[in-house]
Amino acid sequence: MRFLLLLAALLIPAKALADSPTSLGTYGDWTAAMYSTGAKKACYAFTTAQSSAPALPNRGQVMLTVTERKSGHDEVTLSAGFTYPAKPTVTVTANSANINFYTAGQTAFTSSGADAVAAFEQGSSATAKSSGPGGGMVVDNFSLAGFSDAYGAITRACP
Repeated sequence: MRFLLLLAALLIPAKALADSPTSLGTYGDWTAAMYSTGAKKACYAFTTAQSSAPALPNRGQVMLTVTERKSGHDEVTLSAGFTYPAKPTVTVTANSANINFYTAGQTAFTSSGADAVAAFEQGSSATAKSSGPGGGMVVDNFSLAGFSDAYGAITRACP
């Protein structure tokens, strides 16, 4: 679990990484944690993909993360475990809602974080479909079991 907390921390700006992460708990398939640097806090909940297709050689960890901090709420990211190709398509579907993402390097971001969170709270699973290396489509499946409780933990810790 410590490895996953540190891996998720890569999504937090370097200035916020002065202290080690503090676990806020594990809720179903989601883990909640917090970083604190004095008055600045960043709280995040994350889960890893339960399945991915096709299998890609040397693919890194695939994570879905929601981050809360004073400067921004409901920041939803997808860490692909590979560098996205030029002009990729990335969509996460949960509870019949399709949420579009834009990319930078190995991470996809949505500007519709509140919509994503609402869909995650109502759904039981989320599916990410994205352009993969070589132009093929990659499908990652995530459990949403425990999301609402993990989200509650991070919003209480970082209101």
